[in-house]
Amino acid sequence: MPTIKAYAIRLKPGEDLRKSLQSFADKNQLTAAWVVTCAGSLTHYNIRFANQQAGSADSGHFEIVSLGGTLSKNGSHVHISISDSTGKTIGGHLQEGCIIYTTAEIIIQSSDKMIFTREKDGTTPWEELQVETK
Repeated sequence: MPTIKAYAIRLKPGEDLRKSLQSFADKNQLTAAWVVTCAGSLTHYNIRFANQQAGSADSGHFEIVSLGGTLSKNGSHVHISISDSTGKTIGGHLQEGCIIYTTAEIIIQSSDKMIFTREKDGTTPWEELQVETK
């Protein structure tokens, strides 16, 4: 039976959300983990929208309204949705450059019975999730 482990972390002002998530996966040697939930805010975002080659960036004050995806020391894939002060919400692929404003309270779970890797498999031009069971 797989063991599911839960982690609760808090990122502080000025930290990079993407870098911090990957650093956490690397430091804890996570081979198969996922983001359960996140509440927080950003002063700067860098998000790659659907079917775009480059990210879009802006500065201001933004609420993180959702964060989800897979994490692994072998590569991660995370999406984010944020809203501005009027409630306008955008989302896409989380990239480096999403800087924490006040906090990011994140719950992560992991399994010891799987290994996540990212490889090109011929179905898309991207490195896609590959799941191996132990």
